[in-house]
Amino acid sequence: MAQTEIPYEIKLDQVFEGPMALLVHLIKKNEVDIYDIPIAMITQQYLEYLEWIKLMNIDFAGDFLVMASTLTQIKSRMLLPTHGIEDEEDPRLELAKPLREYLEMQSIAEQLANRNLLGEQTFVRSFTEEGFENIQEEEPYIQVGLFELIDAFQKILANIPEEHRLELSTDRISVKERISEIVDILEEKDSLTFYELFSKDADKGDIIVTFLALLEMVKLNLVKIVQHIESGIIRIFYL
Repeated sequence: MAQTEIPYEIKLDQVFEGPMALLVHLIKKNEVDIYDIPIAMITQQYLEYLEWIKLMNIDFAGDFLVMASTLTQIKSRMLLPTHGIEDEEDPRLELAKPLREYLEMQSIAEQLANRNLLGEQTFVRSFTEEGFENIQEEEPYIQVGLFELIDAFQKILANIPEEHRLELSTDRISVKERISEIVDILEEKDSLTFYELFSKDADKGDIIVTFLALLEMVKLNLVKIVQHIESGIIRIFYL
């Protein structure tokens, strides 16, 4: 039986990072050098992330497909024989330069944020949002992007019991209704962890709806999502 399409769409380019950010996420996740990228593995993982984004009915920009095409092309060129030409340029260098420039710009942006906001990577009590008042100054947090959320979401799905792996039906709670429920919870608690959003008895459809609701809340600037550097715990704050 074909899975029912999720009747909701998130515009990725309006909320989250672009294709270069996904590439950097994969490089950091696999702890590889930008000048020595295992192109076959990174290409496969990149395409897997795009499939996850499609399954979530998230509309991503065409730039993601351009990057996927570039990775696939470089992978193909890496498989071709070199014909003994020692001076032939490594095709992966086409990625190394823009990656280096992207990381440099990212570093500059973080330095500017540190100057203006007392640290993008550390949320302190000086923030005006009431939800941040419970964060201790000595506890370092970093802001979470889409791809870190996908990693956490995949772990949630992998751990649900087989009897709860049901197909998405049309009669379950809507994304808008789930947003309203999450808002009610956050108005009482100010914050909660990513995993607290998902009931132990939730099936696959409920989990997907909750994840889409969270993405929409980020888009609407209703929440801020951060991750504790040491523990890895992802926490959602109500703005």
